[in-house]
Amino acid sequence: MTATPPSDWLLEAKNLFCGYGGTPVIQDVSFALRNGDIGCLLGPSGCGKSTILRALAGFLPISQGEIRLQSQAISLPGRTLAPEKRRIGMVFQDYALFPHLTIAENVGFGLQKFSKAERLQKVTKLLNLVRLQALANNYPHELSGGQQQRVALARALAPEPTLILLDEPFSNLDADLRRRLSLDVREILKTLGISAILVTHDQQEAFAMCDQVAVLRNGKIQQWDVPYNLYHEPVNRFVASFVGQGGFIPGTALGPDTIESELGVIHGNRAYKWPAGTLVDVLIRPDDIVHDPLSNLRAEVIEKTFAGTSTLYRFRCSKATEFEALFRSHQDFQLGEIVPVRVDADHLIAFEHIA
Repeated sequence: MTATPPSDWLLEAKNLFCGYGGTPVIQDVSFALRNGDIGCLLGPSGCGKSTILRALAGFLPISQGEIRLQSQAISLPGRTLAPEKRRIGMVFQDYALFPHLTIAENVGFGLQKFSKAERLQKVTKLLNLVRLQALANNYPHELSGGQQQRVALARALAPEPTLILLDEPFSNLDADLRRRLSLDVREILKTLGISAILVTHDQQEAFAMCDQVAVLRNGKIQQWDVPYNLYHEPVNRFVASFVGQGGFIPGTALGPDTIESELGVIHGNRAYKWPAGTLVDVLIRPDDIVHDPLSNLRAEVIEKTFAGTSTLYRFRCSKATEFEALFRSHQDFQLGEIVPVRVDADHLIAFEHIA
């Protein structure tokens, strides 16, 4: 991670340990978020994403480490600044709107310290921003799920927080609406210059919406990086397997950036320190494989999944070497068909083989 002056960090989490009832859930977690950036906590269920979010919000004390917001310590062992004093907004998975209040009243709920005219001005501005001004006098049950989520976002933004926390905010929506709404939310946050932390298990959502992503496993951050590096430069086997699609095939190192495999000799853009002859596992992504009628490499189609504009194939060269390839859907190969393919990979991702 590129060094950044301390003044540029909005949020800093350092060596966090916390859990429930004396049982640790997250261990030695550290990351930092710049002003205006959107970060993400990404990982499988039970990895500690929501625990970190609750600690950031002030709902859960930490046993070790510290959390700083705008250089102010807001969580230390034995001292936790109350959630309402943190200037942190929260958008929940279930929206948590008040059913007896109108949309405008929901958005203005946290603005009681302002005059009626000031509240109206702020609420009108936010409803315009989330494109719900025409529904100001409606009630939550009269809105769609996506509209309710935008109301929840507007309500969280109303007190002008320093940071917004988003706890799986799109999980109750269908896939197409999730994609559109996540981009809408990113645009709104960027327009206002407000930083955010998103919790999700959806990689596409994380990559489309966030500037920095933390991949978690068993309560520890495996890698905190930009989405491009997580995909192309994973630091370990778990990140390589968890992010994107693909699988490992066996190979033998011929040199620091060259590996021999059943798919041929693979050259990469990165140098490893293994001695020649080291047994390795090479990550092959579906987009690393191309159909090439002139190739001497032949592979059997053992699975296919049609996805409209593309088809995901699973090929087998031998019992030890199976891999996936994503081809345009008009390249329609049949199960059992032998297809000429070759590796066309710009990034070499490999790890020493573990017996």
